[in-house]
Amino acid sequence: MLVGAYSWGIISDNYGRRKGFLITAMVTASAGFLSAFAPNYTSLIVLRCFVGIGLGGGPVLSSWFLEFIPAPNRGTWMVVFSAFWTVGTILEASLAWFVMPTMGWRWLLALSSLPSSLLLLFYGMTPESPRYLCLKGRTEDTLHLLEKVARMNRTQLPPGVLVPDHQIELNGNWVLSEDTRMLPPRTDEVATSDSVKHKLGAVSSLVMLLSPRLIRSTLLLWMVFFGNAFSYYGLVLLTSELSTRRTECFPAKLLPEKPHDDVGYKDVFLASFAEFPGLLLSAMAVDRLGRKLSMSAMFFLCCIFLLPLVLHQSQALTTSLLFGARICITVTFTVVYIYAPEVYPTSVRTTGVGVASSVGRVGGMICPLVAVSLLRGCHQMAAILLFEIVIVVSGICVLLFPFETKGRKLNDSISNLKEVNAFL
Repeated sequence: MLVGAYSWGIISDNYGRRKGFLITAMVTASAGFLSAFAPNYTSLIVLRCFVGIGLGGGPVLSSWFLEFIPAPNRGTWMVVFSAFWTVGTILEASLAWFVMPTMGWRWLLALSSLPSSLLLLFYGMTPESPRYLCLKGRTEDTLHLLEKVARMNRTQLPPGVLVPDHQIELNGNWVLSEDTRMLPPRTDEVATSDSVKHKLGAVSSLVMLLSPRLIRSTLLLWMVFFGNAFSYYGLVLLTSELSTRRTECFPAKLLPEKPHDDVGYKDVFLASFAEFPGLLLSAMAVDRLGRKLSMSAMFFLCCIFLLPLVLHQSQALTTSLLFGARICITVTFTVVYIYAPEVYPTSVRTTGVGVASSVGRVGGMICPLVAVSLLRGCHQMAAILLFEIVIVVSGICVLLFPFETKGRKLNDSISNLKEVNAFL
């Protein structure tokens, strides 16, 4: 997923969101289905790695969807978009709960690949991002797409001239509103600048992410994505680890007897429902309180929920505290995937989110190697304190973000960020 998040972001910024979507869906579906027929463990690991590469294309989809949404409702609709991740998590846990004991893991992998296969059916009806088309100088294609959107919404395009951001930069005396740029008449086609037709390579895209105008946002986002992934997947693992390791780390006479059949799937299934309240909180807060306040408040509240787990607690209290922490980290995970694409301009949007997501995957990989290993060594206090430190640092990084993006229009090129910084 680390490789995929980085690679698909670059591909989508250079060759289009639709192509990135098509390739990720094909890789995920084919590798997922073939892994059900893996003849040995090595081939299974290789195929699951390809599944991870395909799934790493998630930032492509979020950035693509974001570029169609008007600024006033952007946060709420992105939360709705994120809700399908939670629905998929619950359905997968349900599927594993019923399929694994009776039909085995091969059937689970085969059935789990079907949703990705169904995505391919929608490829023909999904439009390219108008912002991407406009950035690449394809104004006629942008016009066709905007007219189609207007017809679907039973409205008409207001008069205006389609002027990409790069042409506004070349003609600094033009002063046009965001609506004017996006609503062109067919008769006044604007000439395409040759400078837009170049393809950004991987190195130049990274250099742009670390340019003076973006480096602060980029480094802070990397920290927050790392902390989010470390905490999110850590809480998922804690749900089962604190249950299964209780009998190993504490005297059996202090623990109630209970059957352990399917406890892992059941705990994941129940804990996943904590994400629904988190999504509701995200929807209520993201366009009212803003991205920064929503994330920072939930990071610090998550610390409060986890703090009692420094010491051994009853199973009921442990589950309740993890449920509350899972709600908080769901909010931060959801909101950061809204904030990150809003920070970056269209020219490097999916690359920026993809690289940040790759850094997050590093956190997801380190978490079981460090924190969960501490739990398995009966060092619960050290493990929970490690989570606390990572979460607090992430919350501080959110407070250091250079600007709030609530209600702010998306930028199409890095030069427009100068206006934002000047305003702030």
